Amino acid sequence: MKLSSPFKPVANPHTPDFSFSSSLSPFPHQTHSKNPNFINPSSSKFHLFAVSTNPQELPQNSPQRLLKQLAERKKIVSPKRKLPPKRFLLKPPLDDKRLAERFLNSPQLSLKSFPLLSSCLPSTRLNNADNTWIDEYLLEAKQALGYPLEPSDTFGDDNPAKQFDTLLYLAFQHPHCERTNARHIRSAHSRLWFLGQHVVELGLAEFFLQRYPRESPGPVRERVYALIGKRFLPKWIKAASLQNLVFPFDNMDRLVRKDREPPVKSVFLALFGAIYLCFGMPEVYRVLFEVFGMDPEDEDCQPKLRRQLEDVDYVSVEFEAKKISWQDVSTYKPPEDALFAHPRLFRACVPPGMHRFRGNIWDYDSRPHVMEKLGYPLAVNDRILEITEARNIELGLGLQLSFLHPSKHKFEHPRFCYERLEYVGQKIQDLVMAERLLMKHLDAPGRWLQEKHRRLLMNKFCGRYLREKNLHRYIIYSDEVQDSYEHNRRLRNPATTSVQQAIHGLSYTIYGKPDVRRLMFEVFDFEQIQPKAIL
Repeated sequence: MKLSSPFKPVANPHTPDFSFSSSLSPFPHQTHSKNPNFINPSSSKFHLFAVSTNPQELPQNSPQRLLKQLAERKKIVSPKRKLPPKRFLLKPPLDDKRLAERFLNSPQLSLKSFPLLSSCLPSTRLNNADNTWIDEYLLEAKQALGYPLEPSDTFGDDNPAKQFDTLLYLAFQHPHCERTNARHIRSAHSRLWFLGQHVVELGLAEFFLQRYPRESPGPVRERVYALIGKRFLPKWIKAASLQNLVFPFDNMDRLVRKDREPPVKSVFLALFGAIYLCFGMPEVYRVLFEVFGMDPEDEDCQPKLRRQLEDVDYVSVEFEAKKISWQDVSTYKPPEDALFAHPRLFRACVPPGMHRFRGNIWDYDSRPHVMEKLGYPLAVNDRILEITEARNIELGLGLQLSFLHPSKHKFEHPRFCYERLEYVGQKIQDLVMAERLLMKHLDAPGRWLQEKHRRLLMNKFCGRYLREKNLHRYIIYSDEVQDSYEHNRRLRNPATTSVQQAIHGLSYTIYGKPDVRRLMFEVFDFEQIQPKAIL
C-alpha cells in the first residue's frame, strides 16, 4: 500500500519529490544535514510550493526562484535575540568613595546657610540642553510671573533668590515634557512639587481661617479645594499666560482632561515650591492672588450651605471690623512686643471667651502634667515679665482647648475652635515633615518622598504618638462619647489623632515652626513608630 501526503506538491519532472511518500522509497533522498541552521525543506511551510534545486533553469521573476533565495538567506542570518529591559539589568553599586564624591560635588550640598533650598537643587549641574531651554523660555516665564528679567546670578551668596532661575526652570519640566528623561531634572522637579503642595495648602488655610473667623474647617476646606483643586488649575495657568510654557507643542484647550490636568498640577505646585524657597510665604500669596487672579469671593469658591448653630462667642476685635484680604496676610508683621509668633492666627483659632474656663478642674489637675510632658513653657527672653506671664496663661487656655474633644462644652463654642487648631496643626505638621524628608533623603524622587510622608503621618500613628506619652488620659469627653468609648476602645483613635494635631497647631501659632519641629522629632519622635512593650 502506498501512502500519500495531503500536501503533495504539483507534479514536475525536474523537481524531486520531497513529500512524505518519498521517505518509504528504496532509495530515499537525504533530507537532513549536519548543519543546525539548515532549514528542512520537508517542513510544512514548504509543502505548498515546489522549490527547484536548480534556480538557473527558472525565469528571473519566478516565485519559486525567490523562495529558494529566501531559504538560502535564512540559513545565514541568525535570529534576533530580544534583550531584557534596562530596568532589569543589575548595576554594581557605587563604592563609598565614589558615592561620597558624587554627593560632595553635587549642588545639593552647596548652600550651607539654606539647607532646604540646597536639597531641592538638581543632583548634577545643568548641561547645555538645560541652558538652551533657559535661554529660550525663562524670560517669558519671569515676565508672566512679574519678576525682573535680569539673571538671578547677580544676587549675593547670602540671598536665596540667587537660585531662582534654576528652580524656575525645574518647575516647568513636568513628567510629560522632553527634558524629563534626564534623571537630575526629573528628580528635582518632583521634589519641588512635593514641597509646593504643602506650602500652598498651609498658606490658604491660614488665609481663610483669618478671613472667615466664624467658620468651621469644613467650609474652609471646600474653599481651598475650589481654588487649587486639580480640575480648576488649568484655568489659573491660562489666566497667567503660562500655558505655552507647559504645553509648547499642543493647544491646552484641545487636550482631554487626563492629558491636561496632571502636567498643569505638577507645574503649578512645583512653581510655588520654588517661590517659597527663594522669596518666602508673602510672595506665595502675591502670585496666588495677583498673578493667577484667584478671587476668594467668586461664586464658584463658595461652600455648600449647611445648618450651623448661631455663634454666640466673641471673636477678636481685628476680625469684627472687616474681612482680612490677602494683602493684609502677606504684609502682616507681628509687633515687637507680641505674645506669639503668629498672634493674629492665634486669635483666629483661640477665642477671647476661653478666659472664662480659667481656674476649672482641668486647669488645676491636668494642665501641669500636660505642660511638663510637652516641655512647656519655653524659655523666652521678654523685656517685661507681664508679657511672659500673659503668654503662659494663653498657652494654658490653648492647651485646654486642644484637649476639649467634642465634649459637653461644645455648645458654648458653636464653631468649636478646637477643630480650627486641628486644621492648622495638620497643615503645619505636613510641611515640617516634608522639609525634614527633603533634607534627609537627598537622592530620593518626589514620589518616594510622598509615600514615605504618607506612611509617617497616618492617623493611626499620630494617635499612637500621643498615647505613648500617656497624654490621652487628659482628653475631656462628653458623657455620651465616654460611654461609647467604653464599649469600643478603637473609637478613641480619631480623638487622639485630632488632639495631637491641635497641639501642633497651637505650638505653631505661639512659638512658630521651630517648636513644631521640637515636638514632632524630640517629644513625640515621629520618625520612629514605637511598638508596644511586651509584658
